[in-house]
Amino acid sequence: MNNRILQMLEQQTEGYISGELLSQELHISRTAVWKHIKKLESEGYLIEASRRLGYKLIGRPSKLTISELMHQLQDKGVSLVQNVKLFDSVDSTQNIVQRLAEDGAPEGTLVIAEQQTSGRGRMGRKWVSPSSKGIYMSYVLRPGIPLQFAPQLTLLTAVALCRALRSVAAPLDIGIKWPNDLLIGGKKISGILLESIAEDERLRYVVTGIGISVNLTRDDYPPELHDIATSLAIELGRTLDRAEIIAAFFAQFQQLYAIFLKDGFAPIKTLWEALSVTLHKPRKLLVAGGEITATPVGLSDQGALLVEKEDGTIIPIFSAEQVPGQG
Repeated sequence: MNNRILQMLEQQTEGYISGELLSQELHISRTAVWKHIKKLESEGYLIEASRRLGYKLIGRPSKLTISELMHQLQDKGVSLVQNVKLFDSVDSTQNIVQRLAEDGAPEGTLVIAEQQTSGRGRMGRKWVSPSSKGIYMSYVLRPGIPLQFAPQLTLLTAVALCRALRSVAAPLDIGIKWPNDLLIGGKKISGILLESIAEDERLRYVVTGIGISVNLTRDDYPPELHDIATSLAIELGRTLDRAEIIAAFFAQFQQLYAIFLKDGFAPIKTLWEALSVTLHKPRKLLVAGGEITATPVGLSDQGALLVEKEDGTIIPIFSAEQVPGQG
């Protein structure tokens, strides 16, 4: 009901909407309308009330709210996300969702935190997570596909996030660094972490964690990250609506996930290669066998990075780290 009232308030772009009209349209009493308005105000919405004219939305909360997020998700036709849990502060959204998944939480269960005290990325690295400035979220997937396809879900998630951020943060040129970091001008703005549990060689569930540096300022980063990390707000020169970004991501993810489950990895592979900033640039890579110099040339059908070595041979790589100090 809060979402419906919020939607009706938004539609009144130049004036008020009367409590009587809200009551009639929603089939609730005017007292119930007033209680829902008060609930929205408690979540941070600024709503001007006039005894003669009715109600007018004049401001939105700086913090995320479930009402606003569900409104944005519904507006974009997202049905994948059904159960949302929002916290002020947690150690890691990844930890919470892992526990929920073990307890049987359905696909699409989403946990978001305004702040993480122990946010983590790939290789156990810490993720900078200041309160109310970024997006720190994890969600459950239950694709029921063979275990070997798990890396493809990581690449799919990177494509969905890159496409979403390009749409809401235009004209920023955002690209994917293999396998799943998002960069602007060589600086990191987002990271993705997938952790999966398998049974009988099939994925029982996947926990997908996403961190996005949205409205962070330069002062939010320690000095050692100034040259390698940035935020959307720093690059655009303005703050962005975090609920809009989350909804845009899930709209993209839902579409690509359905394609993946129906048609396999090939369409995702093509999209990833088009958005990559990794390909066709010689790199020194740390792999299981040591350090190699190679040029990434594309993805394999399984989702491995194909690299051409100095002797001209092409090999697949499923896990590697770029040697520091390269662009």
